[in-house]
Amino acid sequence: AVISNIRSWSPMPIIVLSARVLERGKIEAFEAGADDYVTKPFGIGELVARIRVALRRTVRLRNGERVLLLDDASIDLEKRRVLRGGAEIRLTPIEFRLLAALARHLGMVVTHRQLLAEVWGPSHVGDTHYLRIYVKQLRDKLEPDPLRPRHLVTEIGVGYRLVCPD
Repeated sequence: AVISNIRSWSPMPIIVLSARVLERGKIEAFEAGADDYVTKPFGIGELVARIRVALRRTVRLRNGERVLLLDDASIDLEKRRVLRGGAEIRLTPIEFRLLAALARHLGMVVTHRQLLAEVWGPSHVGDTHYLRIYVKQLRDKLEPDPLRPRHLVTEIGVGYRLVCPD
């Protein structure tokens, strides 16, 4: 029931960690929407690898490619390359990490705390001024009209959302 509930509002990967080894439980989890199922005991290395695979799959868009198109800007997440109007746009490492974090949650609101933890680390979850500065820089580089953003959208008091046209 938990997996079905989460799947009803979120496309993020779900990895089940369980001591149950019976095939029936695994099948039920997959049918409910789980992306992977790991049984105990497991190694941390294996778990980390499975998380990376799940996140890689999440960033792949509907056409199977890892390129986001935002009007005249294209973002190749795999090659870490951004083009706007055919010209390469240079992003700082932090700008790219922020953009990639938003892309992993494409179309969904990502909270300030979650972005700060993913991009700067858990010791910076209260430093919301970092987000304002870097989101403005990304808007200046990627949005056709940075003062009226269509893709890097602020969800007031909550966080940000990356919106990509269908």
